[in-house]
Amino acid sequence: MSRFPESFMNRFHALLAVAALSSVAMPAQAQEAPISFVAIGDTGYIPAYETLDEDEEPFATLGEYLGAHAEGWLDHHPDLSDFTPTPWTFESTLGGFTSASGMYPVARAAAEVCASQGCDFGAMLGDNIYPDGATLGADGISDARRFSDMLDKPYGRFGAGTENFTIYTMMGNHDWHISREATEAQLTYLQQHPNFTMPDLFYKAVPVGMEGEVEIFVVDTEMLLASTTVYKDELDAEGNEIQTGELESWDDYVKPASPAEKNMVSWLEQSLAQSNARWKVVFGHHALWSSGGSKYEKARSLRKLLLPAICKYADAYISGDDHLMEAYSDDCSTVADAADGPVPMFVAGAGSKYRQQDVAFAAQQKANNPQMTNLFSKGSTWGFLHVTLQDDLLNAAIYSTPGDMSGRPIKEFEQSFANRSK
Repeated sequence: MSRFPESFMNRFHALLAVAALSSVAMPAQAQEAPISFVAIGDTGYIPAYETLDEDEEPFATLGEYLGAHAEGWLDHHPDLSDFTPTPWTFESTLGGFTSASGMYPVARAAAEVCASQGCDFGAMLGDNIYPDGATLGADGISDARRFSDMLDKPYGRFGAGTENFTIYTMMGNHDWHISREATEAQLTYLQQHPNFTMPDLFYKAVPVGMEGEVEIFVVDTEMLLASTTVYKDELDAEGNEIQTGELESWDDYVKPASPAEKNMVSWLEQSLAQSNARWKVVFGHHALWSSGGSKYEKARSLRKLLLPAICKYADAYISGDDHLMEAYSDDCSTVADAADGPVPMFVAGAGSKYRQQDVAFAAQQKANNPQMTNLFSKGSTWGFLHVTLQDDLLNAAIYSTPGDMSGRPIKEFEQSFANRSK
């Protein structure tokens, strides 16, 4: 007979069972806390701010609008079997039908993912204000109204409730349309707004509390393109590149003006090399690979400038500009002394506008560039990117949100990539 009461023995055996279950459930080594962020590009499209060129007529009927979009679809696809027109709205300021904006559906969908998956900070990838950035009132619309409608209202309280949350911001080509003074007016607004961080046109930053873990590096790709040789894009019917020899041009005010601006590429390489962060992520407006078919010459010029630094020292490159949701990897075989492993590259330029993927060009690009792998592409959708950094893995998830304006997040793609900059 036991010398302990039956009630004590029952409790003792129950405790042993709990301990046994706990020992099974406990991992051999606890995982590090994840660091997550959301990246959204080309957010600033509002139809009421658009204007028609002098030779343009508004689409007076929905049929005219859909017909024009079907013709555009056939420029990039063999038939209309998967035709997906951009959601439409009748815009009274234009007098006709035009493309609706995904600004608020994307913002709501991203906020929902951040609430469920976590977001410690955000990144806005340029083209924050359509169609021409700030104008200093030259078009009769105050910049204060633009900043309120395109920056503060959709994203001024994004991430509320998360300590030290901020959105790291940059300029895109549309943000540079009017003048350097107008671009700097947007910069000043972003610097003064409590929910955005943009200390300069290009910069590096360590999110609060993430010292030694994450450092971001923002480059102004429009300024870089204005400083180098860029040819105009042209494709034949099969998606093959046509070499026209014609050059793109930029206004002088976009070109690097200060010694620091002229030294941006060297600054990036030196800053990446000197960083002690485990994760080094480079952001820029323009993609280094994309499949819209009208950006490939800009991408080629930027790869010449940026790939050496990124392949040697960075863990990822994230961009907008092409209004698609895409994931690529570049094996860095074109760069001497590159770090081991491919660099993941993401295009998240569908924050308010659609673009169709050019399927013929995408196939030609894949065939002619063995160093590049196209992991995922989806056009004709709104969307955003969510990234989680944990242990030695970068997990990237691409989300879309449907054209019904519901703001529902739909996961389209997810893949993990190894840290390469340790």
